[in-house]
Amino acid sequence: MGLHMDNIHTPTVSSGPTSSQAAARTKSDGEVTLLDLINSKAALEDELKALSGVLDSHGVNMNTSLTTFDGYPRDDLDVAQIRTTRARIIRLRNDYKSLMSRIEEGLHSHHAETRDLAARQPSISSARAPTSTMGGSQSATNALSAPFAKVNSVVAGGPAEDAGLKAGDKIRRFGDCDWINHEKLSKVAETVQQNEGRIVIVSIQRSHSPFADPEELQLQLTPKRNWGGRGLLGCHLLPL
Repeated sequence: MGLHMDNIHTPTVSSGPTSSQAAARTKSDGEVTLLDLINSKAALEDELKALSGVLDSHGVNMNTSLTTFDGYPRDDLDVAQIRTTRARIIRLRNDYKSLMSRIEEGLHSHHAETRDLAARQPSISSARAPTSTMGGSQSATNALSAPFAKVNSVVAGGPAEDAGLKAGDKIRRFGDCDWINHEKLSKVAETVQQNEGRIVIVSIQRSHSPFADPEELQLQLTPKRNWGGRGLLGCHLLPL
């Protein structure tokens, strides 16, 4: 009948070093910049997506039972691989939470330093923000302002068209949402719901030619109902 396993659902297989641990071996805490953390976030998200794909290939998720009704391992599943994959996912999710806390601290530090510099040198428009241990650098600033969504389509007569959005525009900021915190556009949806009837500032990039730099624009978008179509925006966004 096979080997009885009481705690088969509990992942006990070593999952190896995490991405954050690997980075820590090459840089001390004082050397890690905000841009490093942002890159680590992207790497963690890619690995979690790949691991979820492994579970999907077995037709299971994190909660699927791996035992029969009488407590024996299911012979239709690769139980060892599923347990190893689950252990890795759990570990990476914990790393992700810790990483997001560090990124949030870095963002606060970066913005505070930028405000302080602007207050000290209001007449110097080209002044660079000082580099801090959390990465208050131009590279980090560029990463934070990177586009995170693309306008796939715009409905005629909708709020998005009224604001000036066009298909192909890339969203750099939507209210308080940016590349680092949009959470697969779920935060954008929350912002839209919370600001029905109120203006939301949307920063975009618009390309007119593949050989020219994109145009940077700020639009005022007002989410609203009863405009004659579905939703509050009248456009379809895709994550980048």
